[in-house]
Amino acid sequence: MASTLGRRHRMPFGAQLTADGVRFALWAPAAARVDLVLEAGGAERSIAMQALPGGWFEVVTQDAHAGTLYRLRIDGALKVADPASRFNPEDAEGPSAVVDPCAFAWPDGAWRGRPWHEAVIYELHVGTFTPEGSFAGVERQLDYLAALGITVIELMPIADFPGARGWGYDGVLPFAPDASYGTPADLKSLIAAAHARGLAVMLDVVYNHFGPEGNYLNHYAPQFFTERHRTPWGAAIDFDGPASRTVRDFFIHNALYWLEEYHFDGLRFDAVHAIFDDSEPHFFRELAASLRAGPGSARHIYLVLENNANAAHLLGAPGAQATHDAQWNDDVHHCLHVILTGEADGYYADYAQHPQELLCRALAEGFAYQGEASIYRGGPRGQKSAHLPPTAFVSFLQNHDQIGNRAHGERLAQLVGSDAARLAAAAVLLLSPAPPLLFMGEEWGALEPFTYFCDMSAELSVKIREGRRREFARFGRFAAGHELPDPGAQATFTAAKLDWTRLSEGRHAHVLEQHRRLLAIRRRDIVPLVPLIRQGRCTLLEGNGTFAVDWSLKDGSLLHLLANLAPATAPIVGRAAGRVIFATHPDIRAAVSNNELPPWSVTWLLERARVST
Repeated sequence: MASTLGRRHRMPFGAQLTADGVRFALWAPAAARVDLVLEAGGAERSIAMQALPGGWFEVVTQDAHAGTLYRLRIDGALKVADPASRFNPEDAEGPSAVVDPCAFAWPDGAWRGRPWHEAVIYELHVGTFTPEGSFAGVERQLDYLAALGITVIELMPIADFPGARGWGYDGVLPFAPDASYGTPADLKSLIAAAHARGLAVMLDVVYNHFGPEGNYLNHYAPQFFTERHRTPWGAAIDFDGPASRTVRDFFIHNALYWLEEYHFDGLRFDAVHAIFDDSEPHFFRELAASLRAGPGSARHIYLVLENNANAAHLLGAPGAQATHDAQWNDDVHHCLHVILTGEADGYYADYAQHPQELLCRALAEGFAYQGEASIYRGGPRGQKSAHLPPTAFVSFLQNHDQIGNRAHGERLAQLVGSDAARLAAAAVLLLSPAPPLLFMGEEWGALEPFTYFCDMSAELSVKIREGRRREFARFGRFAAGHELPDPGAQATFTAAKLDWTRLSEGRHAHVLEQHRRLLAIRRRDIVPLVPLIRQGRCTLLEGNGTFAVDWSLKDGSLLHLLANLAPATAPIVGRAAGRVIFATHPDIRAAVSNNELPPWSVTWLLERARVST
């Protein structure tokens, strides 16, 4: 049995237990005075913090201990939570709590993670994944996820956000797990239990903005932000200005904290195209290097980007120094979505004319857009990506954005009536060499909508509703006259909760069995090949909607994908070479020998290299 141990990340921010008491530190360069306010039983005790060079304030006191509630008072007036709080039990606007990170005894000392090429990712929202909506609720479903064939669980952001419900992208306390999901110990228990089952756990983190409610950095540390760059949320976080060293350290320590103190196996960085840095080294290169030299030096860690810019230069082979392992590949999703639904408005306009052709390129080379002009974005998008391994691109049919960005949050199980079409898309996704991602419930064809929800103040809720209406005005099918779910309503959140009783129902049980079968095939036949892949090649075939992708392996073998993603039979000249790994059509060789490819057919074959004698 592995020995138990405590884990703590040491950092200059926040509250730290020391041999002399608790050290409290705050970077507040715009404040003249900061007081520590200890709270207990409705009473408060103030302790002046010492001003130090560089805008820091610090105090060490023996009057605090694990569990002590505290706030920080700025210039004798504004009381705020610690921006590096490890836990805020009474929500983001309430007091922070001192946490002893070593109080949890980790039983996973032998855990070294899993290689990235094995990754099958399952994205979930803690609050809606189970009826309990908690870390403990997720823990109770770990056996189900392991049996499904998942290797990596990815939690949507859990950093403390205002209110009792939210997607997590409006977090304001980046170091504090949201109390609505449980305690820090509950989260650690979930991760330890996952590791015991061979499951890695990733966390989605947001470094491009703070939420609009409960964030008071502007009052005492406006240097966190800059007007030189603008984002959809306002002034950008300052990663390249005169005071940016401390800002960069704040987020680097945050990433290290989650990987070290909570033993997460990886991080997914939200919307990095909205993070601006004109300095060298770029923040994300420095971040990657720090994480590789730290926890990444002893175990597998995953660093994954969301980046609309398709910036291939930030990506590399798994574990490469100063680069990231992968990026969410919107191109694959958009192509498959257009093929399955026929939708062509909004950002789907870039994929409407030749979706199969673009999908073929994305499967073979990574990005579909590698510098070509984007109609939707009004300029060139992307960089060359064919030199990167398939592990550098996370593919998906659905995720929180692509469902939640719809006005009514419909899933593909509602939008696509053809079982054959949905199976074909799943076979492309789950057997392609790139790491696949499933969004919670996708594997059984869940019908629950996943629209944006939050729990903000009444004034801000009105603005959010109006903003959603403006956003969907760009999509013709959601034009004026359509009633949108209210993001602030409890009912919108409740409707998103998965209904686990559906798993045994006929149609859902069938879809679940298909996904289990495909993931078993992936584990047996595809995963061992992924590290051997040298390059992919896309070939468009005779009929509309048909294509082939051939991946060459280091030993001269070839992995073949043969696909007709269209509702009509297509002509084809025989290409069914090698052992059939999987085929949606029961007799694909006979069909190909008749020079035709059945509608919605996907075939995977492995052609072994001939050994000379």
